[in-house]
Formats: sequence, structure tokens, C-alpha cells
Amino acid sequence: MLNTSRSFIGDVSSASASATAATTAATLLLGATRDASPWAPLNAVSHILWGDEAALHTEPSAAYTATGAALNGGAMVMWATAHASLRRLLPPGPAASIVAGATVAAAAYVTDYYVVPKRLTPGFEKRLSGRSMFWIYAALAAGLAASSISRSGSTRAPHR
Repeated sequence: MLNTSRSFIGDVSSASASATAATTAATLLLGATRDASPWAPLNAVSHILWGDEAALHTEPSAAYTATGAALNGGAMVMWATAHASLRRLLPPGPAASIVAGATVAAAAYVTDYYVVPKRLTPGFEKRLSGRSMFWIYAALAAGLAASSISRSGSTRAPHR
């Protein structure tokens, strides 16, 4: 069922903010627990602009950390757009939001690591293990789904 009752731009904005917060938090947490610092994996994202040297930095910096955060946020806008588009094709409800979030996160992983050139990969892989990638993409799925569920109000019980 096509759902056009909500604002597409509002859905994208909300989903991108939620996905950015979720993936950034996951990245920082994984960096703190599985790498030299919380900042290293986020810095590694900036390899897209600064080259592989970015992945060597473990301290927060305007050049590497801010660039990594901005690049991650930009990617989240793209994936949030895909999610909002897919969500409009599915029936209302939290289950469809979760399916759409998981589908988009899986597509993001495949795109990020099997489609785009190596220079355009997220860079997390330069500092974190494959198992950590699962948690980052799970955070993406959760952030997208949570935003959609929150905006739809579908978690409330129907009035009888």
C-alpha cells in the first residue's frame, strides 16, 4: 500500500538523524572496546577525503573526526532516503519498519563493501573486525526502524 500521508522530507530528516546517531554511537563504542580509541574508527571514515593515513589517527581532530562524522552523516541521508522510499511501499506498522530498516542496512553493507570502489568504503574496516561491521549495520537498521516507528505512532495501542 502506498503511504503518502506523511512528509517524505520529514521522514528522511528524522531517519537520517536517528541513523547517524545510532551508527556514530556504535562506532565510538566499538572503537572504545575493540580498538585503540573510540575515535579511531570514526577517523578512518575520513580516508575517503584524506587517504589511508586517516585510519592511523586515534585522537579526535577537526580534520579526521569531523570529516568522518560528516561523511557518515551524508551517507545516512542517502540510506534514510532509500528507507523512506521503501517504507512508503509497505503497509503501516512496526514490523514493516523493521523489515525496511534491515533491508536497507543489508543493501548498505553490500553497496559499501562489494559495489563501491575501495576508496569509497566507509573505512570502519580499517580499524574494526568483520564482527564489528555487523553491529554498525545493525545500528543502522535499528536507527532507521526506530525513526519510522516513532514518526508513525504505530507503537500505540489502537483506541477501541
